[in-house]
Amino acid sequence: MMETNKNIQDKIDSTFEAFDAIETVNVSPFFKDKTMQVLFAEKQVKQDPWRWFTPQLQLATLVCLVVLNVIAFTKLEASSSYDENVSVFAESYGLYSSDDDTSLINN
Repeated sequence: MMETNKNIQDKIDSTFEAFDAIETVNVSPFFKDKTMQVLFAEKQVKQDPWRWFTPQLQLATLVCLVVLNVIAFTKLEASSSYDENVSVFAESYGLYSSDDDTSLINN
């Protein structure tokens, strides 16, 4: 029992001697600032891929789309020749007969 206590005490003493052998590390006073700058600089490198699509550009795109839709809608309303073209096509291929009320298109 006494011998195990002596071994434990020797280990404790060698541990304290190892602590005494450790020297303090001198760090430059601006080490923390430099480290923080490096860390935050890496975060700033990451950029949003949609950053170029600013609100001004979004508004301009929206206005262009609305104008194009209005123009297309007015052109569609103005052209009634579509129905005439379909009737001519149907008559030429025998799908629609103007004499009869039976039609393959309207069924």
